[in-house]
Amino acid sequence: MQPEQLNIAVLVSEGRHPVSGRARRALQDACALELAFALGGELEVIHAGDPECPALQDYLGMGLERLTVLRQGPDDDALSVLAPYLDERQPDLLLTGIHAEQGEGSGMLPYLLAEHLGWPLVTGIAAIESIEGDEVTLLQALPRGQRRRITTRLPLVASVDEAAASPRQLAFARARRGAITEQQPVAPRRDAESHGWQWQDAKPRPKRLKVARAKTAADRFKQATAKAQGGKGQIIRDDPQAAAQAIYDLLVEEGVLRK
Repeated sequence: MQPEQLNIAVLVSEGRHPVSGRARRALQDACALELAFALGGELEVIHAGDPECPALQDYLGMGLERLTVLRQGPDDDALSVLAPYLDERQPDLLLTGIHAEQGEGSGMLPYLLAEHLGWPLVTGIAAIESIEGDEVTLLQALPRGQRRRITTRLPLVASVDEAAASPRQLAFARARRGAITEQQPVAPRRDAESHGWQWQDAKPRPKRLKVARAKTAADRFKQATAKAQGGKGQIIRDDPQAAAQAIYDLLVEEGVLRK
C-alpha cells in the first residue's frame, strides 16, 4: 500500500492552555494531525464530544475541510461512541495523542481502542519513516532524546508524542472555510466509573533536595553539578508478578502509596 492510498483517522480532543486555562487545540493531537498531513492519503478527523467546542476551530484552522463530531456529553464514555464508529470505518492507521489535556487524562483510550479493534499499538511515536505494502516503520520517542525504530504491520493504532514535528500555525480563513459534521451512530454510554469523583487541578510535586555533607567548597560544588545516578533501577523479565511487586514496593517507599 502506498502512503497516498492510506485511510487515516485522527482522534482530536479539547486542549487547555497551561497558563490561561482557555480552550485550545491539544498539542499532541495537533502533532498527530500534522503527521497525518505529511503522509497524505484519505484523512478523517474525529472528535467525541460537543460540536460547539471552540477548540475545534483550531483544528479547522490547520487546513481541514471537514471534521466529524460524534456527539456525547461530558460524563459519557468516549469509547462507547468511538469503538462502533471505527468498526464501521476500518481505517488503516489510527493516530491519537498520548493523553488528553483535560478531564481524566488517563491515556487509556489508545490502549482500549487497540484492544477493541485487535490491532497493534505503538505509543509515543515521533515520526513515521516509511510505509511499504502493509509494513510500516515508526520512530518512537524515548526519554532524554533517544529514539527507537519499530517495524510493524497495518492496521495500526499509534499515539503521537510532542517530540513529533510541530503543528502548523492556525489560519483564520481556513477555520472559516472548514465544516463540522455531526454524527451519532450509537447512543453514548455514561462513564459509571468516574461518577462521584472529585476533580481538582493537578499540582506539581516538590522536588526532594539532597542534604549536602561535603566538608569543602570543592566537594559541595562537585555534588551540586554532578548528574544524578539511579541506584535502584532493575530489569525484571518474564515474571510479571515480581515486576508488579517491585513497582509497588518503590511507590510505597517514595510515599506515593500507603500499605
